[in-house]
Amino acid sequence: MVLPYHTPYVTPHILHKNYAQSHDSEQFSNLIGRDLEYFSQAGFDMDRIQIKRNAPVALLYEDAIRNEGAIISSSGALINFSGKKTGRSPKDKRIVYEETSKDDIWWGSVNIKMDEHTFEINRERAIDYLNTRDNVYVFDGYAGWDPKYRIKVRVICARAYHALFMHNMLIRPTEEQLADFGEPDFIIYNAGQFPANRFTKGMSSTTSVEINFKRMEMVILGTEYAGEMKKGVFSVMHYLQPVKFGQLSLHSSANVGIKDGDVTLFFGLSGTGKTTLSADPNRLLIGDDEHVWSDTGVFNIEGGCYAKCINLSAEKEPDIFNAIKYGSILENVVYNPLTRQPDYDDISITENTRCAYPIEYIPNAQIPCIVDRQPSNIIMLTCDAFGVLPPVSRLTPEQASYHFLAGYTSKTPGTEDGVLEPIPTFSTCYSAPFIVLHPGRYAEMLADRMSKNKVDCWLINTGWAGGKFGTGKRCPLKYTRRIVDAVHSGELAKAEFETFGTFGLSIPTSLEGVPRELLNPQLAWPDKEAFQKEVRKLAGMFQKAFALYEKDVKPKVREAGPSI
Repeated sequence: MVLPYHTPYVTPHILHKNYAQSHDSEQFSNLIGRDLEYFSQAGFDMDRIQIKRNAPVALLYEDAIRNEGAIISSSGALINFSGKKTGRSPKDKRIVYEETSKDDIWWGSVNIKMDEHTFEINRERAIDYLNTRDNVYVFDGYAGWDPKYRIKVRVICARAYHALFMHNMLIRPTEEQLADFGEPDFIIYNAGQFPANRFTKGMSSTTSVEINFKRMEMVILGTEYAGEMKKGVFSVMHYLQPVKFGQLSLHSSANVGIKDGDVTLFFGLSGTGKTTLSADPNRLLIGDDEHVWSDTGVFNIEGGCYAKCINLSAEKEPDIFNAIKYGSILENVVYNPLTRQPDYDDISITENTRCAYPIEYIPNAQIPCIVDRQPSNIIMLTCDAFGVLPPVSRLTPEQASYHFLAGYTSKTPGTEDGVLEPIPTFSTCYSAPFIVLHPGRYAEMLADRMSKNKVDCWLINTGWAGGKFGTGKRCPLKYTRRIVDAVHSGELAKAEFETFGTFGLSIPTSLEGVPRELLNPQLAWPDKEAFQKEVRKLAGMFQKAFALYEKDVKPKVREAGPSI
């Protein structure tokens, strides 16, 4: 019997405030053999720091709340903040210029050169900082679901939030796989809380994100934005898959039909509908962002998703909304301090609010995230704010290469200060910030695989019709979904087509459920002269942007673009 003033019986050691922490110390710092030798040789002070390797989610929650000011949201997700940097720092991303990779890298404004000596200075600075921390977190996981082409990745960081993020984004090993993990293929040293020395040769600021392909290492200084690690792994796969394995890495989402098992790849920049359209109740999601098209099929690079949260709602994006639960991490999301309810409409911290969650949290995910079947369709998405591109066009192989290299979409007024009219954005291979090799190499591999497997390619415009931004209207989502369904069913491939003028695109003359005037943009514009003016304007922008690749592509690809 327990009297009102008595403590109910519990195991005495649970009442001890340090019980869990002391157990954690024994459980997750017990490095032996080669693992211990690795950290010692790398310069870590093993007598001072406590290394927590592949710590459980609950422990990472506790440490983030105790040490980093994180909170638990009303749905059970962890909310944490990345500090001053709330997005990637592309101008501070560098690749080491060294003999093993220098002839393969596409050097320039995307891949900025760094000398080996500066890398060593920054690497030592990162390890010195990590040695000052009480807790150092290590996560060992895989990039790539296909065992033939996967790499082993080790993340070493000082924030529980970063460890949880990569726990979600990499493929989580089983206990047996972790025990036999061995030496990693790629290591990330994340000392993002500590600045780079901007007086070091080659530094332009206190932020530095750098990759060394000879050492297969990445060092992060001066930014705590977790997305740098995700994209660092992607950049490495963008290099290794074509160069080492002969496979094609892609910045795309992918899904597979439940009934027929047909695979579709979706390319598209931010705001084009890539995530929305690849989430389909009749299809299983292979992944939402990074894939490899291999000789045997398609596989996801990641073990999780990194979704935008701006204006998120259960009605618009139910799968993402419901994935924000225990184990997920919300980044830079404003919340109600009384209820701990996230406010996805509040962009006072940043518009780039994000959530990282394991892909298993998506109900119709294809687990494991791999299919041993070649794609049947490729969908290239664009959001044309000039209102001139058709909602759907069938591309020839040469046109597919052209539009893949161009990677067109447009920013709309209101998205950034000073944007008063639509601004074209050309991001080659739909992934310019992460390109490592020359874009032509990826485009050539894409063309070869499309030809070999007789893949249909479609350009789908989710942007404006009947006028440009401000006068026309955005193509309703129901019509775009109808078009995508017709691609998957094979209905669209059997339609009758006509040629769309300046751009030379083949567009369907009719599709049940989609208005005729929408299929041909010229019919939807009341002012035909204004329409032709915008067509010529956009065509000129394409030609100017594509000039960068003209000398490196075949004449047929050059001729596949618009002609004025």
